[in-house]
Amino acid sequence: MAAQFGRRLRKGATTTAVAAVAVAALSASGAPGTTLVTGSDDPQATGSTPPPDDSAATGNSPYYTDLPPLNTPNKPGTSTNLPVTGSAESGIPASILAAYKKAEQTVAGSDAACRLPWQLLAAIGKVESGQARGGRVDANGTTFSPILGPVLDGRGFAMIKDTDNGAYDGDPTHDRAVGPMQFIPSTWATWGQDGNGDGRKDPNNIYDAALAAGRYLCAGSRDLSLAGDLDRAVLSYNHSDAYLRTVRSWFDYYKRGTHEIPDGTGTVPPGLGGGTDRDLGGPSPSPSPSGPGKPSPGPSKPGGGSTEPTPEPTPPTKPAETLAGVENAGTGPLTATAGDAFAERIKVRAKNKLGGPLAEVSVTFTVAGDTEAAFDGGKKAVTLLTGADGTVTAPVLKAGEKAGKFTVRAVATGRSLPAVAYSATVTGRPADKIARIDDKALTTEAGTEFADAVEVKATYKGAIAAGVAVTATMITDDVKPVENDKGPYFKDEDADGKTVRTLTDLKTGADGTLKLPKIYADGIAGTYKLRLTTEGGAVLVIELKVEAAGATGTPDPSGTPEPSATPEPSRTPEPSGTPTA
Repeated sequence: MAAQFGRRLRKGATTTAVAAVAVAALSASGAPGTTLVTGSDDPQATGSTPPPDDSAATGNSPYYTDLPPLNTPNKPGTSTNLPVTGSAESGIPASILAAYKKAEQTVAGSDAACRLPWQLLAAIGKVESGQARGGRVDANGTTFSPILGPVLDGRGFAMIKDTDNGAYDGDPTHDRAVGPMQFIPSTWATWGQDGNGDGRKDPNNIYDAALAAGRYLCAGSRDLSLAGDLDRAVLSYNHSDAYLRTVRSWFDYYKRGTHEIPDGTGTVPPGLGGGTDRDLGGPSPSPSPSGPGKPSPGPSKPGGGSTEPTPEPTPPTKPAETLAGVENAGTGPLTATAGDAFAERIKVRAKNKLGGPLAEVSVTFTVAGDTEAAFDGGKKAVTLLTGADGTVTAPVLKAGEKAGKFTVRAVATGRSLPAVAYSATVTGRPADKIARIDDKALTTEAGTEFADAVEVKATYKGAIAAGVAVTATMITDDVKPVENDKGPYFKDEDADGKTVRTLTDLKTGADGTLKLPKIYADGIAGTYKLRLTTEGGAVLVIELKVEAAGATGTPDPSGTPEPSATPEPSRTPEPSGTPTA
């Protein structure tokens, strides 16, 4: 479930005082005044439940109202070559900062006209998640456990029914904003990106989320160097004037300069947790929709004195609360016929150091290997939370048309713990009978091709067997036949007509029939055998007869005519008694 959003604005609970404080902070920090662009009345200022709205990236979910310190980190125009140490409040964790800058460069390479500044991503990341919970990410930039917003069930927040079957947010009934940039699943499905090149689009990864946010903000041919376009972009992310003012305040603050701090050392808004509560294997409980969390304290005082309360020490970790790993929870053999769903569902169990079950642990299931198999909806990876009994079951796994073995891995998301590997097998569509469509004799002369094609039909239990894999092999006439090295052959069209005597990439059509490629004869006469086999055990042996060249009056294939036996002309006998010359 979600970490607590103690300092977030609840829908219907925002007051004009918040907006006033934001504007005051802008003025006090020396930020230039901006004209706010309002597309419509701010639903947060109405005091009523807003209408459903999933057109915004976050679904207009809550956000943090913390404002930047009034003392800026540096003077305007001197934001380069800044020191690498400083206050945690003004610093940005190393991996988070790197992700923002990489996203800026990537977008600049494909949409230079947008002029996306990384400081805008930093401002939104600060307001949405406190820079990924103070930079608590692993070496790949993935949060140690998902950052989830409150359930968008219409009680104090927008009403957005489930769009991802709980794959990203663990909630199959309603959506929740997910990750350091707080995308709702339906928006992530459209805008999700692979920012770190690992082949996945993970909203819990700061590189993926930052790039997705950048492309989302640039939508509609916006030029973010223009104040109006920038305001419209921020409002499209979360449609609230107060939100815009808060993001603007951090944007101007970061433009004046910031510095890099180590991952995991950033300031975390109270209520979100310092990360250790999530590392125990279970996230903090969600906030009650009946009212907002603790009020946000004012910005830091000029000159350094902060109004932030001193955090209480973290209590010792109990073994029963510490995730020890995940294990197979009784998953049986995983086998399926091509195109069918696997009857068995993959199930894992999260356990603590005492061996007991651990609830609300994020588990990621990934399909790996050379296979067309995928989870329901065509997904190669899904992330879900364990239930009260510590178990979680993956969605239905569906086989593709490609037969063979592959692996499904289940791992505690973002943890350096061993994965559970499940071996799965896809078998080809079966046929228990295969027969020729006609019984015409197949005969040709040496050095020519067979005039008649071989056509067969496959059935399974009397019904048409479509999509059945068929292997065709020219075999010897031995007790245990093997591939023949002489006689009839096929041509490999992908290898400049190379001679082949076994074909393995054949499949019956929708009507169960298959027409083999042309068959050629070499120069050796004789009677040969072609064997066809299918998945399911069906076998058909066909006789191929090659006659000697010229046996049927056909010219020798070499092109040299045989000499004819023409008789010598008869000689006329000379007349008797007639002298010769």
